[in-house]
Amino acid sequence: MNAVGASSYWSNTAIIITWDDWGGWYDHVPPPHVIIDGTSWGSGYVYGFRVPLIVVSTYAKAGYISHVTHDFGSVLKLIEQVFGLSSLGYADARADDLSDCFNFNQTPLQFHTIAAPLTAGHFLNDHTPPGDPDDD
Repeated sequence: MNAVGASSYWSNTAIIITWDDWGGWYDHVPPPHVIIDGTSWGSGYVYGFRVPLIVVSTYAKAGYISHVTHDFGSVLKLIEQVFGLSSLGYADARADDLSDCFNFNQTPLQFHTIAAPLTAGHFLNDHTPPGDPDDD
């Protein structure tokens, strides 16, 4: 994050941080159902429990908490909107594009360095082979 924030790319980059699982914690909001045609088998799906999503960008709304139902397909939809790409046709077709998280008319936000225990050089120079994947 610090490497991007300190680079010339900061002015036109959006970094989306999300989790792939809800972590087993209680969520008082029941997952919504998505109905596609209502008749054929598999014509819809049920979301899982909510997961965190953080938007880091010079045009992100500072301190903003979205109340829009986003989807993992929303990240793809954002990319499709920005680059004028067509939909892949499933989750991204019905997802929103995260536009409520951005304000492209605001004064661009300055990047603030994040305190990190390891420098970028550590990752650039670390040639340790990866261990077994965490599969629990």
